[in-house]
Amino acid sequence: MRKYASLLLFALLLNGCDDGDITVDQIDFETLTASSCTAENLLVYKLKSQESLILQLPEDTFTEDATAVDDPDIFNIDSNGNGSYRLVYRGYDGTIAGTDICNLIPPVTPRVIDEWYAKSGRIEITTSPTVTSNTTTNSTTITGYNHNIVIKNVTYAVNGVDVTVPEIKFGDFATTIENSLDLAFVAENADRCTSGQIYNFITSGAALTIDDVDASLIQNSATPLNAPRTAVISSTTNKLLYRVYNSTLSKDYFCKTTTPTTPTLRETWAGVDGVANVSGYIEVTTTTGGSNVFNHTVVLKNVTLAKGNSKFKLGDSFTLGTFSTIATP
Repeated sequence: MRKYASLLLFALLLNGCDDGDITVDQIDFETLTASSCTAENLLVYKLKSQESLILQLPEDTFTEDATAVDDPDIFNIDSNGNGSYRLVYRGYDGTIAGTDICNLIPPVTPRVIDEWYAKSGRIEITTSPTVTSNTTTNSTTITGYNHNIVIKNVTYAVNGVDVTVPEIKFGDFATTIENSLDLAFVAENADRCTSGQIYNFITSGAALTIDDVDASLIQNSATPLNAPRTAVISSTTNKLLYRVYNSTLSKDYFCKTTTPTTPTLRETWAGVDGVANVSGYIEVTTTTGGSNVFNHTVVLKNVTLAKGNSKFKLGDSFTLGTFSTIATP
């Protein structure tokens, strides 16, 4: 019964202005799937046969990041329902479809017979990532975000009288990420700058870098069999960053005294501080490649990357790449 309580008064109001056939369960939209229209503002709506519950919001309302625990994003329904955030319930005299909601020119039928705009209220949105797991590599991928919407202290004007509904559970609205994260690094693209930065890049516009590298990791001597050099990732040493850019990337971008202005940076994910031989650490295996040449293969072990409140795992073992150094005779 709890899920109906928040809309009970809303139902009674509708009963008072219609033919008396609307019941509480008929206007419970919480478990229905939300859809959306994209225009100057975003319409997120839920439909029943002859009813709709519609939220109008700016398109940037739903961010690609999780909200902190017990700290939802909050937006106000204001300006007597004429602001950027609006909530409206509609009842129709026939079957309604999503195209009827999204059409620029409203259809002649079905006809709206009930329309209730909220004049004030508080929209609370709790966002969490939608994650898929690879059981073979133990890596995870963020494919989108789920936004749970609750609207509190909603006030409607009914025949000149303000009536407040304590809580409306609008429910979940799912979004996909605008750009998926490309992690298809080619090992041979890796290299090291004279500054010590280790990097690899993807031409489409992504890069992995390690800065302030522990001096013991890269040495011009072969490592024993199955005994790589190791170092823990942290925010001060062995700083791992995954960056995504707005256009293509080349080798010429790296190892510059001044960071180039193009391509522009879109987002940055940072390696989570690790624990030695447990999580978030680097392995380097060094082999000889000829006279005074040493090949270094860099592998990231049980690494998690984070941006804001969102995280994903690179998996048990992720090869950043292989590069060579030449020992001075």
